[in-house]
Amino acid sequence: MQTSLSPPVIAYIGLGSNLVDPIVQIKSARIAVAAIEGVQEMTFSSLYHSLPMGPQDQPDYVNAVMGVVTKLLPMDLLRNLQHIENIQGRIRTGERWGARTLDLDILTYGDQEIDEPDLIVPHKGIEERSFVLCPLFQIAPELYVPNKGFIVDLIAKCPLSGLKRIN
Repeated sequence: MQTSLSPPVIAYIGLGSNLVDPIVQIKSARIAVAAIEGVQEMTFSSLYHSLPMGPQDQPDYVNAVMGVVTKLLPMDLLRNLQHIENIQGRIRTGERWGARTLDLDILTYGDQEIDEPDLIVPHKGIEERSFVLCPLFQIAPELYVPNKGFIVDLIAKCPLSGLKRIN
């Protein structure tokens, strides 16, 4: 996959799955993300079990957050993540918050704020999602989320909503 390089940036990626053995999906995605040229794994959270955010007639989710150092530009990183989703069987039906084999989201990309049709960073709704905030806090307790605040303050305001640490 063709990529453009930039100076190294720390990015945090949210991983989620609720179909086809979600724990295996997350572990496979971790390996695949770390194998992207221009991406180096820095840290990885525990796995968390969470209730579905959207329609409740779907299996519960497994979530995690991965910290990486990347030389990829944001859109190139996104394209690589979407490629991994596709390889792992993600089918985009257009249903919002529906069941999926894998969801990879760029949560933060350095201190940048990005508002493009295909990419919003920090990830939209990050401050309302315990399944993102808890694993992110675990691996980056001093993180400042641009235009949102410090992770410690964000997590203090967010209910756990059935979130449970798996490992």
